[in-house]
Amino acid sequence: MKIIDLTIPLGIGTPAWPTYEPLQVKYFKRLAPNGANGQLLTHSNHLGTHLDGEIHFYTPGKDMASLSMDYLVHEGVVVDLSDVCGDYDVYTSKMFEERVEVKEGDIVIIHTGYHHFGWDQPNADEIRYFVKHPGPDREFAEWCKAKKLRWLAVDCGSADHPMNTIIRDWQPRQARQAQKVFEKKYGKPLAEFFDDSKYQLMHIEMFPYGIIHAECLGGDIDLLLNRRVTVGFFPWRFVDGETSIGRCVAFVEDKEYEDLMKKKESMPKTKFGDCYDPKHVERINKLTQANMS
Repeated sequence: MKIIDLTIPLGIGTPAWPTYEPLQVKYFKRLAPNGANGQLLTHSNHLGTHLDGEIHFYTPGKDMASLSMDYLVHEGVVVDLSDVCGDYDVYTSKMFEERVEVKEGDIVIIHTGYHHFGWDQPNADEIRYFVKHPGPDREFAEWCKAKKLRWLAVDCGSADHPMNTIIRDWQPRQARQAQKVFEKKYGKPLAEFFDDSKYQLMHIEMFPYGIIHAECLGGDIDLLLNRRVTVGFFPWRFVDGETSIGRCVAFVEDKEYEDLMKKKESMPKTKFGDCYDPKHVERINKLTQANMS
């Protein structure tokens, strides 16, 4: 059994979710004269690849330390939506069912393709990564509940549509762009499509059902699209933790791993060595151009 890393690099340049504390690093010891290097870290939990826990939005929910290994590691699917979703688009359960079989109790990893706009990528665009990525409506949330999904993950800033979060108020220029897309594609203004009854529904409405999610996945995710795979997320065993930075990985058999590494060799790489597929960016840009026209 081999491991494919689905985690983005974490450093002082990694942007946290808007208004959250970024990573700050200070040396309090150095080899000379202390005989060892030591660092002090300050950061929020919502930074880099992280798992939102139930108590992030649900007071009587589980903390991070209460999540068992059996819950965190399980069979699941990786679904690619980069061919159907551009900036501000809304994805549906039908898009998932058309691409791969999703079983009851699965982990579902959503590849929007917007990890290509993450800080570690050659197409880095922090606004696009956090403010313009696609997201779901309540229909998708109800489908997740009906499937009794274990947990979800996304390769962008949030499992909620950014225009269904406080970002809509913080980024008025982008909200005006989104308004045009929603009126054109969905026949409703933003405030009507995502009214107060739906606010951050992937957090507020899902966590009481134990369906939490990881955000900001990346790494070599482009090797594993539209297929089933065993997935694991490894947060801190964090007592009273509402969220935790962690490592997300996929497990594959040795022979398949060799084939995937051969495929990776032929693909372009980020400065940190993760592979990526430029076709995803081309698709997203084409869809976005159509949305904005």
